[in-house]
Amino acid sequence: MAVTMAEITKLRHLTSAGLMDCKKALAETDGDIEKAVEILRKKGQAVAAKREDRNASEGCALSMNEGDFAAIVALNCETDFVAKNAGFVELTKTILAAAVANRVKSIDELKALVVDGRTIADLVVEESGKTGEKTEISAYEWLSAPSTTSYNHLGNKLATIAGFNLEGVDYQVGRDVAMQVASMNPVAVSRETVPAAVSEAEYNVAVEKTKQEQVKKAVEAALKKAGINPNLVDSEAHIESNIAKGWLTTEEADKARTIAAETAEAKAANLPEPMIKNIAQGRLNKFYKESCLMEQEFVKDGELTIGQYLEKAQKGLSVTEFKRVNLNQD
Repeated sequence: MAVTMAEITKLRHLTSAGLMDCKKALAETDGDIEKAVEILRKKGQAVAAKREDRNASEGCALSMNEGDFAAIVALNCETDFVAKNAGFVELTKTILAAAVANRVKSIDELKALVVDGRTIADLVVEESGKTGEKTEISAYEWLSAPSTTSYNHLGNKLATIAGFNLEGVDYQVGRDVAMQVASMNPVAVSRETVPAAVSEAEYNVAVEKTKQEQVKKAVEAALKKAGINPNLVDSEAHIESNIAKGWLTTEEADKARTIAAETAEAKAANLPEPMIKNIAQGRLNKFYKESCLMEQEFVKDGELTIGQYLEKAQKGLSVTEFKRVNLNQD
């Protein structure tokens, strides 16, 4: 039977599939709209399976908050062209709105939600059929607190949410904090909430760096005392280069190597442990100030930390939790 434009238009409205795909599906089902929808859905599943091994590294990350709940959804695809498509962005918004409305707390729960008679998992598969690209929900984050906020960075690649311990947080204050999370990428709310493994690793790095610096200072002092410029012998590559240029003799190079090795060994064996620990702790404190949200310098006012800014805005106000999703490399 002949397929009418009205039928094609109706099917496109139901599925958002291409004009020719709708026409072929209707022709195959003799104009049966429901069967045509199923064919197009199956086509979407086939495309998704075919492209399962493809890298869906582009996409759209959006956040939303409503009262005491906030969430982020990242819907991924293969190309930036598809990621910027209005239909793709709208699907991300639909998934996000459903997540917030239902206070969803896991990605599996999100995929099982039903929107307009179809699960979100099915909607994602159908999107593959429309775009011809692998499509997947790559990230889902949520939080609950007395007050929440959200921020979507221009381009829909970076989204953040944050929760506060008090109700009635001013919109701009909340937005400022969400933007701080976006721009400064903190590792934790406060130094007390930094994972122990992270703190330990940072401290160990600080200790090792401090030891290396102390040994280097001792070696440089010994070389200078021997009349050798430390900058000419700070690596084997430099030594060989400077010999070739005539800036060092072979004898001077050998002497420098001996002095450096003996001084380094002696200094490393006699490093003052209390001093090393004190310097390392200072470096760890610097890490906390740079990486913990409440201690970070407020990007809009360098005279305040985020903690001070919040206290100034509302007495006793602090951040309870935040989440950040970035589809670009930090």
